[in-house]
Amino acid sequence: MKKTVLLALFLFPLIAAAQNPDSTWFVNNFTKKEVSIPMRDGAKLFTSVYVPNDKSEKHPILITRTPYSCAPYGKDYRAYWRNFMLNYCKEGYIMVIQDIRGRWMSEGTFEVVRPFNPNKKTNKDIDEASDTYDTIDWLVKNIDNNNGKVGVTGISFPGFYATMAALSGHPALKAVSPQAPVTDRFFGDDDHHNGVLFLMDAFDFHAGFGFSQPRPQPTTKPAKTFNIPDYDNYAWYLNMGALPNFTKVTGDSLKFWSDMMNHPNFDAWWKARDARSGIKNVKPAMLIVGGLFDAEDGYGTWNTYQALVKQSPATKSNLVIGPWYHGQWASRDGTHLGNINFGSKTNDWYTTNIEIPFFNYYLKGKGNIDTLSKATIFFSGENKWKTFKQWPPADVTETPVYIEPNGKLSFQDMPSFRASTDSYVSDPAKPVPYAEKVHYYRTREYMTDDQRFAARRTDVLVYNTDTLTEDLTLAGPVVADLLVSISNTDADFVVKLIDVFPENAGTDPVTKYPMGGYQMLVRAEIMRGRYRNSFSAPEAFVPGKPAQVKFTLPDVAHTFKKGHKLMIQVQSSWFPLADRNPQQFIDIYHAKDSDFVKETINVYHNSSKVILPVMN
Repeated sequence: MKKTVLLALFLFPLIAAAQNPDSTWFVNNFTKKEVSIPMRDGAKLFTSVYVPNDKSEKHPILITRTPYSCAPYGKDYRAYWRNFMLNYCKEGYIMVIQDIRGRWMSEGTFEVVRPFNPNKKTNKDIDEASDTYDTIDWLVKNIDNNNGKVGVTGISFPGFYATMAALSGHPALKAVSPQAPVTDRFFGDDDHHNGVLFLMDAFDFHAGFGFSQPRPQPTTKPAKTFNIPDYDNYAWYLNMGALPNFTKVTGDSLKFWSDMMNHPNFDAWWKARDARSGIKNVKPAMLIVGGLFDAEDGYGTWNTYQALVKQSPATKSNLVIGPWYHGQWASRDGTHLGNINFGSKTNDWYTTNIEIPFFNYYLKGKGNIDTLSKATIFFSGENKWKTFKQWPPADVTETPVYIEPNGKLSFQDMPSFRASTDSYVSDPAKPVPYAEKVHYYRTREYMTDDQRFAARRTDVLVYNTDTLTEDLTLAGPVVADLLVSISNTDADFVVKLIDVFPENAGTDPVTKYPMGGYQMLVRAEIMRGRYRNSFSAPEAFVPGKPAQVKFTLPDVAHTFKKGHKLMIQVQSSWFPLADRNPQQFIDIYHAKDSDFVKETINVYHNSSKVILPVMN
């Protein structure tokens, strides 16, 4: 979660000197109240409440709980008019935003991903669910002219708090929308993917954004931050070296960072912080929202929905996935991500047809949601919204595509009588970059970037199908199943699924980028080889001995059009997105700079494959 994106999404600006008509309308038609709501253990949470002046009807309450500040504090109003949230204001919602426990102006101690406690017995047993319960209870009893119906929404970390709200059990809570919710920081959200530290995001978030800095007393001032003193983040992260050098920069002030360094494997500490653990018997209606190209919490979106389906089947739960980066549906129009054009204002369609009708139905009894499908998914490639009774769709066939010699991919298994391989040398001193350009912060656009820069490297294996003679639509998770051998005792494996455009694809009319031969990243994921058999009990490789490395990539919804090619790339670094593997079976979080060594990676033909969710 990058600083600029977070600021844009969560730290709404104060009222501008030259107010627009919507801001004037909002200030004239709402009254702001700042209250400190007592929790069961005595802590008070600072809350801003914007109440419609209209007394002709009772109003529903819509809550967002955030670690990113409910500013502005004092007489100025939050700028709800700057995006589609103005629609809720015009529908007459009581708008509530709260500083969570231990952040900004709220009392108590903050904990990154506070574990859900299903066995609360005393007033001292608190979690984010109980804080939400106490907040709702106070609001419905103390805010005049409310209709007794409450909804909760939030994006990213506020999405995690929305999930926790759904577990609160308060009878007034009728509808919840976790959007790009932080869900599991070991397997796929923000800090880690399959146990691999997502270095750039983790360090920038916890140190650069000041998110985990201690805050002894309530304050309106932001925490002290660490600013990376270089505009070339690849060079800066590489020069920093091993992970203990980053820990020295943070000192002992960042508890969550220190905890991560001391919990390298999937253990009880990580399990307690999986937001899915409490998703059982959920009462409010749920609308799970996320982006196909969310670089931060795409995992949380897909997997929160799946947890609801499996662990709370009676819950009215719906999934919406658009062609968006992290939180894009709440900001820009959703027509583009980088050089990829989606053909319409996907944001407007979503907010008008799904989100606002969802809350209006459950909180106001207005309209109906008969047309809201179980899953509403945008398919890139063909640029169409599609609806399903389940996700993945019922008519999906798991179809392997095999890695063959000479850079070929085949849908037919053609076993060779001799084991043959492709090989490359992985050098931690020259890791494969995740993006081509020099830049400061992690980009959002890398999720659809042209991968030709990587294909040109000798440490990236490239495989193509023949030109497709008909459309190929994928819907669901992709599974990488590699047979490999390595010259040392550990390695990472990155598998990329890529759509190769025809040479005559022309130029994008908006970005002016040449799209002929474009290698669009559709999905990619990394796997730390030591976890190939268990994330709790890592195992070293035996040098030279073949081993299976099988892992799941996040869901895709994409159509490879006739005339395109499907490409697979395999590599062993993805920097500085992911931390570097020393390529030895040692404790990476306490490694030395001298521990990083080159190694040779062998990928076996025919035995290595990628299993695609082909929609019939």
